[in-house]
Order: sequence, then C-alpha cells, then structure tokens
Amino acid sequence: SRPRSLCSPQGFLYTAPVREQGNIYKPNNKMMADELSEKAAVHDVHTKEIDLVNRDPKHLNDDVVKIDFEDVIAEPEGTHSFDGIWKASFTTFTVTKYWFYRLLSAIFGIPMALIWGIYFAILSFLHIWAVVPCIRSYLIEIQCISRVYSICIHTFCDPLFEAIGKVFSSIRATVRKEI
Repeated sequence: SRPRSLCSPQGFLYTAPVREQGNIYKPNNKMMADELSEKAAVHDVHTKEIDLVNRDPKHLNDDVVKIDFEDVIAEPEGTHSFDGIWKASFTTFTVTKYWFYRLLSAIFGIPMALIWGIYFAILSFLHIWAVVPCIRSYLIEIQCISRVYSICIHTFCDPLFEAIGKVFSSIRATVRKEI
C-alpha cells in the first residue's frame, strides 16, 4: 500500500494507508471487480435467457427438417408449368408449411414440452438414484469377488500349472530331415 498525506483536524500531517484493491464494496482495480461480479452473478439454468433468433444452436435438426419447396417439388428441363402457377405453388407451399407448423406448435408445443420434461426428469432421476448407484454397488461387489477369485487361482491353479510346466520342460523334441 502507498501512503497518502492528510491533515488531521489539529493541523498535523499524517499518512493513511490506501489499499491497492480498494474496499470490498467498491473495488479500485478491474481484476477484483471482475472477481466480485463473478461471485455475485448467480446463474440459474431455469431462468436463463434463451436465444429467439438461433433456436437450434447445437444443430440438432439441420438434416431433418430443413425442407424447402425445391427439395420437394421440382420441374425438370422441358417440363415447366406457367410461371404464375409455379410462383403460387411456391408461395402456397411455403406459407402453409410455416403457418401449419406454427399452429401445431401452438396446440401441441406446451403439452409436448411437458411430456418431454417429465420424461427427461424421470430419466435423470432413475440415472442419478438407481442406475449409477447400482453400477457402483456392482463394481464394489465384483471387486471383492475378483480378489477372492484371484486368491483361489493363485492358490490352486498356479502350483498345478507350475508342476505341469516342470513335467513338460524335460521333454526334448528333435526334428530330423530325412532324404
């Protein structure tokens, strides 16, 4: 800390220490301000802000539902309808697809979100409270069984295999080539 000269009410000079970081409520340096704002910012996943522009940030449905008029209806060279019919068909297809999707999501969106929310809640619950504990329990039990199995193998099989190895180690095989 660096001292600062001040005058006391009696007129005497004295030095008061100044903290480099500032006080905890109003920090002087940017690093401490950033640390405090990180600690103060509580991120709640239930109230996080959603992106209303990019609604598929992980690109889950890129190859499935990006169907345009040209992907469904196409007229090859030499077989063309009237331009007005083609434009009206394009507009009818695009607007119908757009508004019917909106209608279906307005009717079924919230109930489907409820169903999928319940399903994934049950799935998470089962995974957290049943699957992982069962797997951990199994691994603990199998570790105990594997130690007993290892002891039995080393106790009974190792001497047997060692004896059989000694018996067969005295056998000599010679290969002769006869012409």
